[in-house]
Amino acid sequence: MVQFQLDKPDNLVELFENSVKRFPDRPFLGTKNNQGQYEWVTYREVGRRVDNLRAGLAGIGVKRGDAVGIISNNSTAWAVGHYATVGLGAFYVPMYEAELTHVWEYIIRDSGLKVLFVSKPEIYERIKDFPSRIPALEKIFLIAGNGTGTMAELQNIGEKNPVKAIYPKPEEVAVLVYTSGTTGDPKGVLLMHMNWTSNHHARAKAYPDFDENDRSLSLLPWAHCFGLGELHTFTALGASTGFMESTNTVVSDMATIRPTFLIAVPRIFNKVYDTIITKVNDAGGFKKRLFDAGVEAAKKRRTLAEQGRSSVMANLTFKIIDKIVFQKIRDLFGGRLRGSMTGSAAMNPDISRFFHDIGIPLYDAYGMTETTPGITMNCPAKFRIGSVGPVMDKIRVVIDKSVSEPGAQDGEIICYGPNVMKGYHNKPEATREVMTSDGGVRTGDRGRFDEDGFLWITGRIKEQFKLENGKYVFPAALEEDICLNHYVQNALIYGANKPYNICMIVPEPVAVQEYARKNNLPGDVSAVVERDDVRNMIIKEILDALKVKYGSYEIPKKFVFLSEPFSLENGMLTQTMKLKRKSITEKYHDRIEALYQKS
Repeated sequence: MVQFQLDKPDNLVELFENSVKRFPDRPFLGTKNNQGQYEWVTYREVGRRVDNLRAGLAGIGVKRGDAVGIISNNSTAWAVGHYATVGLGAFYVPMYEAELTHVWEYIIRDSGLKVLFVSKPEIYERIKDFPSRIPALEKIFLIAGNGTGTMAELQNIGEKNPVKAIYPKPEEVAVLVYTSGTTGDPKGVLLMHMNWTSNHHARAKAYPDFDENDRSLSLLPWAHCFGLGELHTFTALGASTGFMESTNTVVSDMATIRPTFLIAVPRIFNKVYDTIITKVNDAGGFKKRLFDAGVEAAKKRRTLAEQGRSSVMANLTFKIIDKIVFQKIRDLFGGRLRGSMTGSAAMNPDISRFFHDIGIPLYDAYGMTETTPGITMNCPAKFRIGSVGPVMDKIRVVIDKSVSEPGAQDGEIICYGPNVMKGYHNKPEATREVMTSDGGVRTGDRGRFDEDGFLWITGRIKEQFKLENGKYVFPAALEEDICLNHYVQNALIYGANKPYNICMIVPEPVAVQEYARKNNLPGDVSAVVERDDVRNMIIKEILDALKVKYGSYEIPKKFVFLSEPFSLENGMLTQTMKLKRKSITEKYHDRIEALYQKS
């Protein structure tokens, strides 16, 4: 294994315990109660629960190198289980609550789980017979409640028989994260203590002004690397994190806990932006003119600032309109938000500029599960909208142009550093496919560096395809831009070895229903979308937006409107909302081929 000069702490146990010692009485994790208020537990209390659960796990035979799993949404119990597990030198295997039963079974069997925590009785009923057919699985504990067979009981037992924490070596596995599995079974990614701690230290260096006074609203699942990295960094800072009640309560939750920073995916800001623009356009008149004037003043201020100049009139106009209009937008996020780190998908540059201009900068980052997750990251001191930022501390990136056409400036991104995974669990052949002989990991993404060291993502190698005329298409970028349309919930571009691209559209039901109401169109959403005039309106909006940015060969020539949404339940989306292209195109194969048969 390649040796790295690591910052301390270099394991998650010390990272957690350091904060318990430094910030014992500060709020750590917040959960909304039945009255709609957040109740906060301190670092001291979580530390006590971790000590007790660690001892309880040791008492039932969990030891160094064992696997402890959890099926739960983010919660205080999730964090307690995590830090208790790694404190025994064991590793944590997180799973999503909203998952198919056979996927849970695959992960539990493949990981060799010894102990499993589940969040609620409904999930327990679905997996209670697993131990009878999975020999390694010895115990299942319920997180809810305080009786026999619960996490609380295990903590009570542990309190009577304390066990000191083990401080694992940096190269020991801390978490086994299973990838979403866009094709085939999920792959278990073995992530070491140094992977997590080095990524935290790199984030802390890029954001030096963050401290124990910061607060986040937990939006992303900790079963995913991007979300779990947030837990580790906010823990190390002594900061606090509140849990959203549900995706439907995010706005009210933000207003209650007033976050200073968010870890999010672009979809959240895309939807907020879409809502803002729709309301402004619907209002029309003076409100729209005021909003537009504020946006123009903000743009002018930014443009002049980039040139080292300023304008008294632009500054004054913005200041007045900012108090009347833009402050209301910031208040939607609680009024204290200094910015957000976005990842997992590309952020639309125009939307990013809008939020930057109104005082909520969005910092795009890039990485993958196999790099825990960060590789590059924009930050307040160094950012460029549209890029995914410069390379993070102690990480090296190489652009392999051998996969590109002659003369191309981009190539496959290869990452080296202490953030690179140990490998795939039980999959040596898959590990060899992505790991280079000198310790790097092939990302499967195409990218290029500009003259200032910012990385720009140009496509996904595995998803790119050639049209019949030999031209390459990178579907993800097209799909992301199409999904910015108010009436589109999801989209898929298809065209491998075909004369042109086609696009499959899942309409956004709320937007379509609102359009129908305003235009006095009868019927439910499916009936409205069947109308030629509605389809033509949506298609025209999509094509008008795409032709500004894409070549004619990339723009889809025909469209399919689908009544069934892409979802986890029907096998068309992964847990991280990525398209399962093979599943989708196989299901709609006949409809796709029919488009190519027509002139």
